[in-house]
Amino acid sequence: MAVSGSAARPRLIRALNEQLMLDHIRATKSLSRADLARISGLAKNTVSLALGNLELAGLIRPAGVRTGVPGPAAVLYEVNPDAGFALGLDVGGQYLRGAIADAAGAVRARATLRARARTGPGRVTALAKLGAQLRAEAGFGPGALGQTVLGSPGIYDPAHETLTLAAGLPGWGEPAVLRDLRRAFGTELVLENDIDAAALAEQAHGHGRDVASFAFVSIGTGIGMGLVIDGRLHRGAHGAAGEIGFLPMDDDRADPADARRLGGLESVASAGGIVRAARRAGMHGPLSARTVFEAATRGDARAQGVVEAEATLIARAVCAVIAVADPHLIVLGGGVGQAADFLGRVADRVRELAPVVPPMRVSALGDDAVVDGCLAAGAGRLWDRLTAGLAPDNGGP
Repeated sequence: MAVSGSAARPRLIRALNEQLMLDHIRATKSLSRADLARISGLAKNTVSLALGNLELAGLIRPAGVRTGVPGPAAVLYEVNPDAGFALGLDVGGQYLRGAIADAAGAVRARATLRARARTGPGRVTALAKLGAQLRAEAGFGPGALGQTVLGSPGIYDPAHETLTLAAGLPGWGEPAVLRDLRRAFGTELVLENDIDAAALAEQAHGHGRDVASFAFVSIGTGIGMGLVIDGRLHRGAHGAAGEIGFLPMDDDRADPADARRLGGLESVASAGGIVRAARRAGMHGPLSARTVFEAATRGDARAQGVVEAEATLIARAVCAVIAVADPHLIVLGGGVGQAADFLGRVADRVRELAPVVPPMRVSALGDDAVVDGCLAAGAGRLWDRLTAGLAPDNGGP
């Protein structure tokens, strides 16, 4: 009598071999059968069977031959870029950004549009049009398997299907918005906090590549943090991990209404808080966080005081992160976080206050950081869906 489950064992081994071959090809871009046999330690006929199944499934394809080496020319295999696509979108108060990448990771199309809609449904419509435009430019038709990841302000709670604390996008937290988004992009749509998405981009393309844990702290029109621990983004039980804008502040500069709506730290240390502090210091005329920092660089004593106070506020928040999470690295991003000389000011305060001082860096990622992070998250989910058919079922042999 056969042991329960034994009939599935050959299929399980085949599936594991196919996944192993696919992982090696994805990591190395193109490999021959001999390369794969050497790397994996599997027999060449086993490798050939796995490659045949992967090619039949549309996941890999021949990519030419290797010449100039002894012996017959070896056929190289690569990921089939048309196996599927990942669509990354970023919904902001001023701009909608998006990009689409194929299964091999190449970005096929990228676009930025001015955000003109002022309602939740209007933004959904604009995002759907942007997604359709990107798909058309990339050459992916409606039937192609895809994964969409949307980077959005606020806290998305998948357990309750709610989006909250997106104060900068009026109407964005209404239940109809999530329903309309899934209608536009499919049930496989994934929502990611925009700062968390930027942290994923930092992990994939920036300073976070070489460390197991880091905190990406974004200071701009809002304040937030993406926290990567042991190589994985930490979202928290309710999706609220990293909402450091809500750190309480014992500061008489904070407007109570703003503190309740935006959070204590964000109300005084975001770009808007910097402008309010500059006006209290006696600065006049059209002001923005950028002009305040520029005035400080020119030697304006009032602006320098505002910038020093801002650095102290952010340093205190960073110290709280260090005391709780002790990451290997702190990365500052956002318009304020990337301002010239700001990192040095913050680091000076951190050295005075923190129990330990990890390296601190300024993010080199640009305006597409959220989109690129969404693409990184989408790529992993896309491959989970594409390779789901490789896993054996529970049926017969």
